[in-house]
Amino acid sequence: MTDARFEDGAERPLYLGAEDAEDLKIISALVQDAVLPITEMRYRPAKRQFLMLVNRFRWEDHSAEAERVRSILVFEGVTAVRSQGIDRADRDTILSVLSLDWAPGADGAGVLHVVLAGDGALALQMEALDATLRDVTRPYLAVSGRAPRHD
Repeated sequence: MTDARFEDGAERPLYLGAEDAEDLKIISALVQDAVLPITEMRYRPAKRQFLMLVNRFRWEDHSAEAERVRSILVFEGVTAVRSQGIDRADRDTILSVLSLDWAPGADGAGVLHVVLAGDGALALQMEALDATLRDVTRPYLAVSGRAPRHD
């Protein structure tokens, strides 16, 4: 058996799950500054799923190049979705994710808040916290050529 090497983790797509608030913090950090057209969100009530196809900045890549990757966020056990500060009729709207936050309720249920730039937000009523983040494309250079700034 050999020890893991730093190089072993390079350029592999992420596939992460969250079943508690600590896990969600990791996914939240990875999708910070992700952007998506409003048309890339879907609530599938019959399957109790909410999906978001995002273009996320690769915060885990510390190289000099600013890269993004398309990733899918899947939330399972969703029983209701509410939005605030979003004009869902404006199909040209581009949303920017600031954070994901979990507010626990009774018996493992709770509300997952998707905080968006510009005072927008989504609230997903969930039976339990069950989220996955999976990269679905190869990384590509960010159009701006640089990482988002956080001053």
